[in-house]
Amino acid sequence: MDPYEHHHRKILSPLDKKQETPREQVEELVEKLPNSKEKKEPNPSLVDHLTDLRKQLIKSAFVFLFFFIVVFSTINFWFPFVTRGHELIVLGPLEVVTFYMSISTALAFGLSLPFLCHFLWQFVKPGLLERESQFLSLYSPVMFLLFIGGLSFGYFIVNPLSYEFLVSIGKVNFSVLISAQEYVRFLLMTTMPVGLLFELPIVAMFLSAIGLLTADAMKKIRKWSYVVLAVVSALITPPDFVSQLIVLIPMILLYEASIFIVMQGERRAKKMEEVSVD
Repeated sequence: MDPYEHHHRKILSPLDKKQETPREQVEELVEKLPNSKEKKEPNPSLVDHLTDLRKQLIKSAFVFLFFFIVVFSTINFWFPFVTRGHELIVLGPLEVVTFYMSISTALAFGLSLPFLCHFLWQFVKPGLLERESQFLSLYSPVMFLLFIGGLSFGYFIVNPLSYEFLVSIGKVNFSVLISAQEYVRFLLMTTMPVGLLFELPIVAMFLSAIGLLTADAMKKIRKWSYVVLAVVSALITPPDFVSQLIVLIPMILLYEASIFIVMQGERRAKKMEEVSVD
């Protein structure tokens, strides 16, 4: 043995150890660094969803634009049906354009609504549970018909009654002149929200189908529900008692119909469970 062997041994410092690290290990460490230039591939599922959403939005925009052009170009045909023969005034040339644009947009949205719902359904359908998908595919036509029924109720009943009531009150002490812009605002206020409120039975059925609502629970909160419906009807209708009462009465009837429908659904589900057990 060489007594001076330890003097000939190469002493490795931390820096020396780094120098002796194999090149492959160095490259591996560099690849693991956060500042590495390695490109991360995006999640393909997220990209597919965003692409599908973009396609549905583009199709919806084209359908809406098509109906808007058709409605705007035929404005002289349907204009008397909107104004109902009322004498309206405009306060400037721009208000004429605003009136035409507002009415055309509302009508175009109503006409394109079935197509928009179909495009939305095509996008959300892959992400729904089987139970939710079956429910929406079955009751989508009913939802559309209820919305149309609500719009019709607002246009033929709520709007003319509340309009005549408010104008008759104003004529007692004032010379009533209705501007076109205010008339459009009043017309939309008495039609669109009523159409949405008519979806109450479908909402109750959906919540019951996924187990979030029962008929007993709706019965227990019936009084509080009436109060909420009264507040909602007061918010979405003109500030007169007649309009609020006209909207509140069918809302109460729809709530009671929702209880009956949910109850029938629960009985049907209970019978199916008993049959499956037997």
